[in-house]
Amino acid sequence: MLAKPIMIQGTMSSAGKSLIAAGLCRIFRQDGLRVAPFKSQNMALNSYITREGLEMGRAQVVQAQAAGVEPSVRMNPILLKPQSDTGSQVILNGEVWATLSAAEYYKRKPELLPHILRAYESLAAENDVVVIEGAGSPAEINLREHDLVNMGMARMAKAPVLLVGDIDRGGVFASLYGTAALMEPWEKRHLKGFVINKFRGDVELLRPGLRQIEQLAGLPVLGVVPWLTVDLDDEDSLSTRLDRRTGTTGGVDVAVIRLPRISNFTDFAPLESLPGAAVRYVSAPRELGEPDLIILPGTKSTIPDLLWLRQNGLEAAIQKLAVRGTLLLGVCGGYQMLGRTLSDPQGVETSPGTTVRGMGLLPGDTVFQGRKVRTRAAGRVLSVPKGLSPLEGACLEGYEIHMGETRLDPVVRPFCKLSTLEGIPPREEGTLPKEEGAVYGSVFGTYLHGLFDTGEMLEGLWKALAARKGLTAEAAPFDPAAYREEQYDRLAAALRESLDMEAVYRIMEEGV
Repeated sequence: MLAKPIMIQGTMSSAGKSLIAAGLCRIFRQDGLRVAPFKSQNMALNSYITREGLEMGRAQVVQAQAAGVEPSVRMNPILLKPQSDTGSQVILNGEVWATLSAAEYYKRKPELLPHILRAYESLAAENDVVVIEGAGSPAEINLREHDLVNMGMARMAKAPVLLVGDIDRGGVFASLYGTAALMEPWEKRHLKGFVINKFRGDVELLRPGLRQIEQLAGLPVLGVVPWLTVDLDDEDSLSTRLDRRTGTTGGVDVAVIRLPRISNFTDFAPLESLPGAAVRYVSAPRELGEPDLIILPGTKSTIPDLLWLRQNGLEAAIQKLAVRGTLLLGVCGGYQMLGRTLSDPQGVETSPGTTVRGMGLLPGDTVFQGRKVRTRAAGRVLSVPKGLSPLEGACLEGYEIHMGETRLDPVVRPFCKLSTLEGIPPREEGTLPKEEGAVYGSVFGTYLHGLFDTGEMLEGLWKALAARKGLTAEAAPFDPAAYREEQYDRLAAALRESLDMEAVYRIMEEGV
């Protein structure tokens, strides 16, 4: 028997689809059902490597964790990773398929339908419920013809749809009504109700509007979800956490450089749990100040983002602080920027044969290659900059996603020693075990994403930074996995209180 689907669509991007879908995954799991998330097409630069060494969107990883299941690329068969304003790298079933302009991708969409159907049907055959997430808005009438992620997906899955609107931005009644009004008759048959999200205030004051939108649209409002403060990974660069510009007075100050094409900034979310620490995102030299730790994050376009740093003056400001001894960590693309040169002989990121000067803070050079490295690994820290000794020997675990190899001079010390995760064979022969990353003066770098997801790394960093700041370094042991589970349970509890779950179950039972 195939799973019963329920689909969450939104009136716009960032209406809260991903969060509502994650909460429903946790509720269904708590109710004893086998549940899996699904999103046919995701556009995001925050990605993840599965146990099989395949790449998928981070939002479906969050939803899989909420459902208590291992993330699988079947949950997100198509991932679009923007490389410019008009083009993206297309990841199909976890591997690079093509790099296409928006127009080229639109023409080739029909080729992807069989892959989407296979992925969805395999999940539906193994589970009781599949929670499907849409993308953007189903009212993009110019894109309706080849839609495979909103109502087009609902039709393929025969899924009832709940439409989510963001009241915090204003105009929620107009957006809900307008979205429904623009739907074709067959699409309206899938639409079963509205959910109003991100509400602050007294819901009783909203009642007249709820009654009127129900009368106008002929559909029920299934719940008003309050503004939630659960701490879960964000999907993309629309995240509000990237708007943080100021730190705490007297505490540990961590400045993450907000690159134009920043990717996997979820790497640094665990740092926000440190007591007395502030993580802020910096995009101009005047915002940098004198932080205790500067982080250069990953990026989908390393060379263009390095040139952006150079042009707006942030590179010079970072170099000045690093020479004075400020701690500087580069992760993935940020690590590549720290070296002497970056070369692109095959035209992976830029024109073939391009070589640009790096920041010159690590004695090494990076060469971009057509092969994408996708590896899950675990290991221990071997060496760190002066003042970070509590990190030495700490366990770490994460994954690599990059196109390029960094060759270092012998004077550079390795940051860590990596090996395969238990039960996961290496993706490519000879890649693991290995020494990885670099430490040189106050500068260190690594290709490893998710390195702060282990308690040892997080506690070690906190103790080291607090000691350098002259603060008390005592901290209770922190278990990131337990903290994450607590957040999913808080999310589920909030949704149970605000959604009519009896109606949701009835809608799923009745189908379309």
